Amino acid sequence: MVGSSHEALHRVFQKDPALLTRALQKVLRVPFPEPRDFAVLNADVTEIEPVERRVDTLMRVETDDGAYLLVVEAQGKKDERKRGSWPYYLAYLYEKYRCEPVLVVITQNSTTARWAAQPIRRGLPGWDSLMVRPLVIGPDNVPVIASEREAERDVPLAVLSAMTHGRGAQAAAILEPLAFALRTVDGDSAAVFGQLIESCLADSRAKEIWRNLMSEIRYFFNNPVAEKVREEGRVEGREEGREEGRLEDRAEMTLRILEWRAIPVPDAVRERVLGCSDLDQLEVWAHRAVTAERAEDLFTGGGA
Repeated sequence: MVGSSHEALHRVFQKDPALLTRALQKVLRVPFPEPRDFAVLNADVTEIEPVERRVDTLMRVETDDGAYLLVVEAQGKKDERKRGSWPYYLAYLYEKYRCEPVLVVITQNSTTARWAAQPIRRGLPGWDSLMVRPLVIGPDNVPVIASEREAERDVPLAVLSAMTHGRGAQAAAILEPLAFALRTVDGDSAAVFGQLIESCLADSRAKEIWRNLMSEIRYFFNNPVAEKVREEGRVEGREEGREEGRLEDRAEMTLRILEWRAIPVPDAVRERVLGCSDLDQLEVWAHRAVTAERAEDLFTGGGA
């Protein structure tokens, strides 16, 4: 059982190690070599003296350019002690494994992200004996994936999006499309991802929404009739029904976001949203629902 956002933020990479290198490439635009193999290593960096030191997640990545150590640290707030321990971790791990170490910090907090991204310099002014430049993944650079189609293209990245934005106002826009995208992966993976996401949601109402969605997903995987529909949905010729389902799901999600934010929804707004047959327009309205002050604000700036 994952009990905290700190644990969830780095354990998602243990569930899908390739997600970390994709995040470096796609989110941070770091030219990390294409991986060939991964190995999750013992995260203990304790020496002989009785002082326990442990990184959150440690992985060895084999590439055509050589092996790298990915050191993942989940950070909830500023902690100046880390500016001493992080350089130690990297030096110790290089000496132990003789692989180039890469420090990746993941956080849900923008202020913490900016703090963590500052280079750590040790030595004389103007002459650094040691410099550490953390790579930081957080809400300012992870995209908000609020489209079911986009979530289905890369489910683990959509999970990372939900986790890093789990304490922000945009979390609601991510949950429902992600829940439907989880139906495209195996049941065990969906259960693990669902638990990790729940641990990262700060708002009690968001947690309740997510638990309800996960109940629907568990029914979907465990019910034989639902499983048959799932398989049939992959067969060519079912796309029209699938598209109708997308429209209905997105319309209901838009209204649910407003209701979750305690914004009254007049009948005229509800009818217009439920009657819309343009998926792109519904996605625009879903995004506006996250920040709208009135239900009618969905339609500002033009629309269907």
